[in-house]
Amino acid sequence: MDGNGRWAAKRGLPRVAGHRAGAEAVRAALKSAAKAGIEVLTLYAFSSENWRRSEEEVSDLKGLLGYYLERELDELDRQGVRLLLIGDHTAFGPQLVERLERAVERTAANDRLTLVVALSYGARSEIAGAARKLAAKVKSGLLDPSAIDEELFGSELMTAGLPELDLVIRTSGEKRLSNFLLWQAAYAELIFIDTLWPDFDEAALAAALEEYSGRQRRFGGR
Repeated sequence: MDGNGRWAAKRGLPRVAGHRAGAEAVRAALKSAAKAGIEVLTLYAFSSENWRRSEEEVSDLKGLLGYYLERELDELDRQGVRLLLIGDHTAFGPQLVERLERAVERTAANDRLTLVVALSYGARSEIAGAARKLAAKVKSGLLDPSAIDEELFGSELMTAGLPELDLVIRTSGEKRLSNFLLWQAAYAELIFIDTLWPDFDEAALAAALEEYSGRQRRFGGR
């Protein structure tokens, strides 16, 4: 979800205004995804690299996350949305961690749509973590190295148990993955659009899904 800052700058507004507008776009995207029958929607909300931003901006982002979580939790639950987290959400401090974990617990039985929120997430760190877990099992004698294959490795990732990633949409005209779901995106379709995230709406999602539906997915077979 890229372009909040540029959206605000174009309007002469502070960056936090762009983040607020981006949070509203999340609501629209979630409703549109549910309407389209999407099974899992993953949002890259805060990368492990975002901690390098100014202390003021990080504080604003954390405050917005807590505010919208409290405001939207009842609606998420009513709409049958299950919330999952990937990344290191414990880095956000005890008060926000408690809210996040309470929301995950409350929505655990919902099955209309799974909303995965990536917080303090980085794909390289995720892959390294999976490798460490497998290495520890080998060292302790619980695992034969020859048994390690793609399926076993994937079971140690934070997305274990979720379906294969089909489509990655990146907004704001940037054309890179930025350390997001690198393992999972091996055969995902990639769509890059110029729309800034706060302007991403149902029509933008529908256009991306239409483009996706017209692609031939060969998975390297031919």
